[in-house]
Amino acid sequence: MRTLESIRRFRLSDTFIEPYKQASVPWGPVGYVTFKRTYARRLSEFNAGATGTEEWWQTCRRVIEGMFNMQKQHVFMLGLEWIDAKAQATAKDAFDRLFSLKWTPPGRGLWMMGTKFVEEHTAAGLFNCAFRSTRDLPTKGGYLFAWMMDALMLGIGVGFDTEGTNTITIHEPQYTDDVHIIADSREGWVNSVHMLLDGFFFGDKVPKFDYSAIRPEGALIRGFGGTSSGYAPLKELHDNLTELFSAKIGEPISSVDIVDTENLIGRCVVAGNVRRSAALAMGRYQDKEYLQMKNDQEKLYHHRWGSNNSFNAEVGMDYTWHAEQSQKNGEPGYIWLNNARTHGRFKDGLKYDDVNVAGFNPCVEQQLEDAELCCLVETFPAKHDDYEDYLKTLKIAYLYGKTITLSNTHWPETNAKMLKNRRIGLSQSGVVQAFNKFGRREMLNWCDNAYSHVKELDEEYSNWLCIPKSVRMTSIKPSGTVSLLNGSTPGIHFPESEYYIRRIRFSKDNGMIPSLKEAGYKIEEDAYSPNTYCVEFPVCEPHFTRSKKTVSMWEQLEMAAQYQHYWADNSVSITVTFKDEEADQLKSALEMYETRLKAVSFLRYEDTGYKQAPYEPITKEAYNKLIKKITPIQRSNVQEAGTGTKFCDGESCDVPLDQPQEK
Repeated sequence: MRTLESIRRFRLSDTFIEPYKQASVPWGPVGYVTFKRTYARRLSEFNAGATGTEEWWQTCRRVIEGMFNMQKQHVFMLGLEWIDAKAQATAKDAFDRLFSLKWTPPGRGLWMMGTKFVEEHTAAGLFNCAFRSTRDLPTKGGYLFAWMMDALMLGIGVGFDTEGTNTITIHEPQYTDDVHIIADSREGWVNSVHMLLDGFFFGDKVPKFDYSAIRPEGALIRGFGGTSSGYAPLKELHDNLTELFSAKIGEPISSVDIVDTENLIGRCVVAGNVRRSAALAMGRYQDKEYLQMKNDQEKLYHHRWGSNNSFNAEVGMDYTWHAEQSQKNGEPGYIWLNNARTHGRFKDGLKYDDVNVAGFNPCVEQQLEDAELCCLVETFPAKHDDYEDYLKTLKIAYLYGKTITLSNTHWPETNAKMLKNRRIGLSQSGVVQAFNKFGRREMLNWCDNAYSHVKELDEEYSNWLCIPKSVRMTSIKPSGTVSLLNGSTPGIHFPESEYYIRRIRFSKDNGMIPSLKEAGYKIEEDAYSPNTYCVEFPVCEPHFTRSKKTVSMWEQLEMAAQYQHYWADNSVSITVTFKDEEADQLKSALEMYETRLKAVSFLRYEDTGYKQAPYEPITKEAYNKLIKKITPIQRSNVQEAGTGTKFCDGESCDVPLDQPQEK
């Protein structure tokens, strides 16, 4: 007998799905490999007797059914109208456009949507990014950092500020002989850090920590995925925090202390097998001690790699010193917080409907209130035939983002912000490819008209779902892993070259290695890491005109400003690459674009000189020679599940634990 729950769950029919099981997917050169190693979940999660991992059609089905089931449960809970035939038609179009890689959820959605973890624990794992202010440190204390740790352990990238500077004095904790057995869970790790920090912030009691209940290194983590690191990273974090604050007793907390605390947490999260940690610190432009934190090489390699450091810039300020810093190492980043508080799209003039914005996510494409999360959705204009085709995809992408706002997290203050703002981020990747395919003027016209279309969609669907309209809806994310699936250039950035080798590293026992060898890809020993293979994928960029190496700093800035004007009511995430001869122009550039952007960062363009670099430009002849030997993979029967993406999946957002390699 079918239960009420099974009747109410949304399902796509097997008859509809059947043709897709053998259909070809328009993968990019590294698309299938990226999918398998990042997003394909174990089939045993959904069927106890199954082996292997998902193929693309199965991931698409999980995502679309999860998305529409979330809508359906909301509608039934409120007693609203649900027309199943209409929902089925929209869901089938959503499935087909996802299967064809015209849009994708964020990597978070590809990994988590439709899983038991989301339904039974928390939907927080569906969100990319968050922001947390430390301004309430005197009242909330260690909870703020525990919240950040909790989010990072769920794979959510976290932006934070240094507004708590000098608001509390560090105390001597009351160490007791009581024993606290740390629970073998995310909550257990987070609570122990909360207790320790409150000891230093408020002089609270701190027990002796017992790590014996934490599962051993290598044990499987059910639900969210991955394997256990054992207790060592957590104990190291406790020791590091104790060392940091024991030396500061009686002193006010500094901006450097705030950032170090989060960075040490990030180090623990990385070592704790989330592998990467995304964080952005936002300080004040006058705080040079904070802005020079990464000049300490020893601490940089130990933990200060754990955040991209930016500052709250003010229109009209003197950028001389900051521009000189940017020339050295690409930091600090620039955030014009007041621009974000008073503008959506710049075309629409001053707006004061988002004045509570406190900061940004790690990739700075989403302006956020304190404790607010964001959900990003990716669209690929260059993968479409025309504007009308793109609008159909944009409707699906909008629906995904809006649907995620129907879910709740386990943080009450976050739910309050999300229920009110319903903020989403409809993004575009392959912008440069779209310019080259359709023309720059035509694409900006698309943006302007499509933004009006999105507003109409939001009016229609918010009324149907009986929820507020979204305070902001569009952005440009930097992209990364997701854009690799269909071979799009990331976000608004230019490609490395027309022809190049993309290198990806695999452990020697990875189940895809035999398939890659059989397909003809070049595989060699990794020059830096033991028990690792380096696999070479030849790439030809579609719709190519110019590379990152040849485009000017000024054109990149103008593109970002145009997208901030016509498309993004949140923000445009861009790392502007500059050449040596442009370095002394950064100050002038900041003065010229400070009223047209919400955020920007700079990075000097230079060849890495590394052996087996991630990207290596090659000639057309070399590409043709390599590609003749290769038969692209469409199926591979591997047992290892994907690792899941951890936050907004842009390469500029995360910092790996590995130290810089020798050339």
